[in-house]
Amino acid sequence: MQVVGLFAGVGGLEVGFARAGHKTVLASEILPAARAVLARRLVDTELVGDVRALRSLPAGTDVVVGGFPCQDLSQAGLTAGLDGERSGLVEEIFRLAAKSRPRWIVLENVPFMLQLRQGNAMRRIVDSLEELGYVWAWRVVDTHGFGLPQRRERVFLVASREADPADVLLVDDEPWDRAKTAIGRLAHGFYWTEGRGGLGWAVDAIPTLKNGSAIGIPSPPAILMPDGRVIKPDIRDAERLQGFPENWTLPAEEVGKASARWGLVGSAVSVPVAAWLGGRLDKPGQYDRGHDAPFPLTGRLPKAARFDGRRRHAVQISVDPIALPPPSLASFLNHEGTMLSERATAGFRGRTKVATLRFADGFLEAIDLHLDVMSGNATPVQMEEKRVA
Repeated sequence: MQVVGLFAGVGGLEVGFARAGHKTVLASEILPAARAVLARRLVDTELVGDVRALRSLPAGTDVVVGGFPCQDLSQAGLTAGLDGERSGLVEEIFRLAAKSRPRWIVLENVPFMLQLRQGNAMRRIVDSLEELGYVWAWRVVDTHGFGLPQRRERVFLVASREADPADVLLVDDEPWDRAKTAIGRLAHGFYWTEGRGGLGWAVDAIPTLKNGSAIGIPSPPAILMPDGRVIKPDIRDAERLQGFPENWTLPAEEVGKASARWGLVGSAVSVPVAAWLGGRLDKPGQYDRGHDAPFPLTGRLPKAARFDGRRRHAVQISVDPIALPPPSLASFLNHEGTMLSERATAGFRGRTKVATLRFADGFLEAIDLHLDVMSGNATPVQMEEKRVA
């Protein structure tokens, strides 16, 4: 199929769709750092800037894909919803769809939009799609089941004028059991910038990579390794945790700060998830209507739903279309990473002391041991002896 990527970022959807055999003929992205990546990596794709300047889609466009800006929809962001300046840009997709009538539309965003203001943003999106004559389905999907040790839930919405999106998005379902906390045996990811009201805890995985803090500062997670070290992963491993090759975002450094790469990676769509979706677009299955449930007229929205052209239905299905458990996080990492500094560790530990959160047994003790080493009050050997004891 001929694909147009809007809000393309560094090309997660486009690369995934290419792996499924589709071709991106045009990509739109406004950020200079992301554009530098696309120019180097998608060499056969026409690259344009601001989506608002795009008058129509190229002739023959089959699929429009877009991970439209999430800043106004995320829990950590401004929560302005579609009334926000950035997330409201999804309206540009509807403008282009109304004029060019693509066969398929694929959108991606944060699942918090399903509960923000009682799901107002998603309700408005599907209202617009229905007005344009599209049927649709959405589903929250977790990257973790695609062979990558990252807990990353994202909501994907597929709409079509010719086929049933439920046959694409809601056919595969293979839920699997995640590992349980095992400090000292498995690596555990968390956000060292939190600690008071949240943690982003992930067992044998990292929590969702972010596009930065609420004030735009790059925000890599921390990893408590099995040997007691607390590290921040290398950006090259962060790229791999999204399914990209190492140094995929390196061209961004030609136009901006190296730290900007964290935001680009955190905003991206996980490549293997996009590849699965692109593959199902090519070869749909058959949806089992036994998954249908009543659709809520008010309140937060379900993790999966569909519209059959007449009625909306909630859908009872897991976040795991496929079950491809990843390798252990410790073995996945190719690079040493950077030790979490004394200052950063002390700041995190201070926040935990006034938090009402419940922490896993042994976690805070491990953080204290790491802090002792970083402050010079213990050696790595002494830390290991204490950890084992």
